[in-house]
Amino acid sequence: MSIRIGILGYGNLGRGVECAVEENPDMELVAVFTRRDPSSVKIWSQGVPVVNVKDVAAWQDKIDVMILCGGSATDLPKQTPEYAKYFNVIDSFDTHARIPEHFADVDKAAKESGHLGIISVGWDPGLFSLARVYSNAILPDGKDYTFWGKGVSQGHSDAIRRIKGVKDAKQYTVPVESALEAVRSGANPELTTREKHTRECFVVLEDGADAAYVENAIKTMPNYFDEYDTTVHFISEEELQRDHSGLAHGGFVIRSGRTGHEKEHNHIIEFSLKLDSNPEFTTSVLVAYARAAYRLAKEGQTGCRTVLDIAPAYLCEQSGEELRAHLL
Repeated sequence: MSIRIGILGYGNLGRGVECAVEENPDMELVAVFTRRDPSSVKIWSQGVPVVNVKDVAAWQDKIDVMILCGGSATDLPKQTPEYAKYFNVIDSFDTHARIPEHFADVDKAAKESGHLGIISVGWDPGLFSLARVYSNAILPDGKDYTFWGKGVSQGHSDAIRRIKGVKDAKQYTVPVESALEAVRSGANPELTTREKHTRECFVVLEDGADAAYVENAIKTMPNYFDEYDTTVHFISEEELQRDHSGLAHGGFVIRSGRTGHEKEHNHIIEFSLKLDSNPEFTTSVLVAYARAAYRLAKEGQTGCRTVLDIAPAYLCEQSGEELRAHLL
């Protein structure tokens, strides 16, 4: 039987999930849920209904895993615990500083309802988190470095769009090249947040908006911009569409560590991604973990999990025998 998938939110992530489900023959898309008028939302999949979120509870016996495609700034902290009351859920919550609190909220709701939730799924947090854990376990005497970009951050762009007076925005995260080179050399530099990345924002204002207010709100935003050198460019809607319509991203997780009785041998572990489409890659990760959520729920597990809690075999359509024969 196919794993029945629901999508809540049909923006870049929602469209990416729809595309990823097509690539997984053990899954089927059952419904797309939206806060908009359903008649105004046109989806790619034929014969799949678009439903208003106010009717979501009626679908709790028809969906195995609900993939939540809202933003981390304001949507997911409320949505994931709320919808864990009705479904097994997956989200891509990416505000690192608030993950422990989000985990606790989802864990409570999912345990009370008998469901399973997996939070902070994607590439960072997500695959980069796994790279950091594996590297720390293997090289306990070492230092971690994470670099993002150059690319568009969906979460940071969404956070800017939530500011009063902003019509649209894109935010690029840019690694500081000299810092990246120092890490790869094995120099083990001590780097502040500000020394590793810069942030560049391209913002379209609403008519009559206060540009100074918007720029200050961006640069002082906790957990997003306050610890970085941030440049804000105000441009027209036409310029944004013409020059900043892409969603490429990527990055590097590097651990530099030493072994030997005299710590004489240096080792570099590097995991990197180069992505043409941030949302399509992120949602491919979400869909793989939806399979894990389905399997864990079938085993009777409840509560909240992260990528750190889930064995890799749960992500794959192949059986354990096939994985041992071909991928081990």
